[in-house]
Amino acid sequence: MKLLEGKTAVITGAARGIGKAIALRFASEGANIAFTDLTIDEAGEATEHEIAAMGVKCKGYASNAANFEETHQVVEEIMKDFGRIDILINNAGITKDGLMMRMSEQQWDAVINVNLKSAFNFIHAVTPVMMRQKAGSIVNMSSVVGVSGNAGQSNYSASKAGMIGLAKSIAKELGSRGIRANAIAPGFIVTEMTGALSEEVRNEWAKQIPLRRGGTPEDVANAALFLASDLSSYVSGQVINVCGGMNT
Repeated sequence: MKLLEGKTAVITGAARGIGKAIALRFASEGANIAFTDLTIDEAGEATEHEIAAMGVKCKGYASNAANFEETHQVVEEIMKDFGRIDILINNAGITKDGLMMRMSEQQWDAVINVNLKSAFNFIHAVTPVMMRQKAGSIVNMSSVVGVSGNAGQSNYSASKAGMIGLAKSIAKELGSRGIRANAIAPGFIVTEMTGALSEEVRNEWAKQIPLRRGGTPEDVANAALFLASDLSSYVSGQVINVCGGMNT
C-alpha cells in the first residue's frame, strides 16, 4: 500500500517549484492533491494535468493565501470537492530583499503577509476539519535563514522564523486531537528562482555547504513526505533542516 493512499493533501503555492515537487511526490504515494496559487495560469493547469495523469484526483484553486476570507472560502470549496483534508503544506512564499535601513513598509508587510499570515489563515481554516477527523499533519515551509538569520533578508527571515514558532505552538495546542505540526527548513535549493543567479554566486553558495551542492526540490519533497505520512507518526513540533549540512 502506498504511504498516502486515500489521503487528501492541500499544498499552497504549488503551481511550480518546491510546491509542485511536493505535490508530485505525494501523488506518487497515492494522495489526492488540492493545490492553490495566486492564479492558475498555464503552468498551474499543466501541473494539474500532470498530477491527474498519475491516477489521483487533482484540482488547482486560484486563491490569495494571504487573504483570510479567501482562504476560508477555498478550504470550503476543497471540502466540497474532496470531502476531507489530511495534510496541509504551507508552502506559499515570496521574497522582497533589502537592507533594513532601506526596506520599505510595503516590502516588510508583503513578505510577512504572504509567508506567515497565509500559514495562519490555512491552519485556522483546516483545524476544524482535522479536529473532526481526529487526525492531520501540518507542515510549514520555513528556511535555514529562519533558523540562523541573513543580512538583507530581515523580513524573509522573520517570516520563516515565525513559521517555526507557529508549527511548534500548533503541535502543543492540537496534539491531543491527533494533529501533528512540523516545519522544514530548506537551504540553497536549485529552482527557477535560484537558477537566475550567476554561476559565480551559485559557486560561492556551494562552498558554504558541506555536501558542496545545492539541494533539489525533490530533496525537500522527500522530507515533506516523511512528515506527512505515518512514518513520522510520533514526530511533532520539530524542524527538519534540508540544507546539505549548512545549519550544523
